[in-house]
Amino acid sequence: MERDEGAVEEGKRRCRVLKHRIETFTITQSSWKTTLLRLINSELSFLNRVSLSKNESPVKLSTNIGYLEAVVHILEHPLVTAVSRVCRPVSISSEVPQQSVYIDVICSFSGNPVWFIVSDRNPRYISWEDPENTRNCRGLRSKILELLLAASESSVTVRPSSIILFFSNGLQSCILEKLRGEFGATDLGFGFCGFDCEFYDELEDGDWVSVLGRSFEKACILEIMVASFSSSSAISDSSRDVKLQGKDGQSLPDLSGSLGKLHTNDINLGDSFTALVSGLRSWSAFDVKEAELVNFDTTALVAIVSGISNGGIDRILATPESELRSRFKSNYEFMIGQVNSEMKKPIHMELMPVISQKRGIVCESVCSEFQELVSMCGGPNEKARAEHFLNCLRVVPDCPSERLMSLPTTRKLALKNKVVFGTGDYWHAPTVTANMAFVRAVSQTGMSLFTIEHRPRALVGY
Repeated sequence: MERDEGAVEEGKRRCRVLKHRIETFTITQSSWKTTLLRLINSELSFLNRVSLSKNESPVKLSTNIGYLEAVVHILEHPLVTAVSRVCRPVSISSEVPQQSVYIDVICSFSGNPVWFIVSDRNPRYISWEDPENTRNCRGLRSKILELLLAASESSVTVRPSSIILFFSNGLQSCILEKLRGEFGATDLGFGFCGFDCEFYDELEDGDWVSVLGRSFEKACILEIMVASFSSSSAISDSSRDVKLQGKDGQSLPDLSGSLGKLHTNDINLGDSFTALVSGLRSWSAFDVKEAELVNFDTTALVAIVSGISNGGIDRILATPESELRSRFKSNYEFMIGQVNSEMKKPIHMELMPVISQKRGIVCESVCSEFQELVSMCGGPNEKARAEHFLNCLRVVPDCPSERLMSLPTTRKLALKNKVVFGTGDYWHAPTVTANMAFVRAVSQTGMSLFTIEHRPRALVGY
């Protein structure tokens, strides 16, 4: 039993480490974290029962620790965002809710809604066809057919663009070729293979020691597209005049000429603003088909051009409090909070790495709302920055995705916001926003929505 006891203790150690990693996730939504912690605690309870058992006969130790490690490994990938569900069944149809399929991770990957299916099985025990003389065991082919049927018939809120299969211990070559030939599966590395990230193991004295995680160097990651489409084909370069195309191939109107002129002559835009904007890729570049897009909502546009974000802090702090309270009235505390936030972490520095080398888009409704706000509340410098920034973006018509528009319109899921975020979703572009109330409301429906959060800033007239 010495060997089995060692395996039990090793399993308990892996569970403790996995719990620590999950608890340190910097994620605001915690429902799926609760699910993972519950599953890990269940494994720990099982292992504790095994270690306390007085049965001296050999025990075959079979746990789900490896599977849970693989799930966490996926969740920590930088391209995995907007996780809405983990290790839960999903109803195939709203009309028949009892029909469901088990999905390991529902999220966005590179901006697209996907389902992750995880297997930690030994490749030798993964069969293609249904095994004979078995009732509850099915082959991989049948499982994938069920998943693709579920994906195509599922409600639009959770419908994926692709299904990603993660075989943490690899896959036999004969099975791999069948997946490629019958389902068009393509290899998807993207940094999933190799060793897991560094984590910390707890010592007996309460300290933590840095150790190297599990190796996934044998992992096989495959992507199967649910429908035949490509977001990159929606963008074309025609006669060096960049135009966006709809999914039906029709060109969308170029609305950049409709932007109001705010006159930037002889006004210093600011170094950090200039650096941020220069990080965006130009829409006049020749390689526009390779564009990676980012969508801006009104809160993001305001934050980028705000005087608070562009050197106006000293001027605000030098103004008597009575004058500031008279000017900003009930918004005084809110504005001072933004000043303090900017001093701790400048928002341009925060946004630069997430929008760098991307091409920016903004929908018509946001453009109109932003211009109206700037004209009413913006100072000369804020107006100049607004004009300059809008000239670097491509204005697209409001074209919200079907899945966003399928959500019921409520106070928390306002139609205006569904249009803004849905347009970004239509173009498979993350939406930069401070409107986390809407993001949380969408997450509560089970939908994964690709967003980039920023802290709010206001126009202050500087």
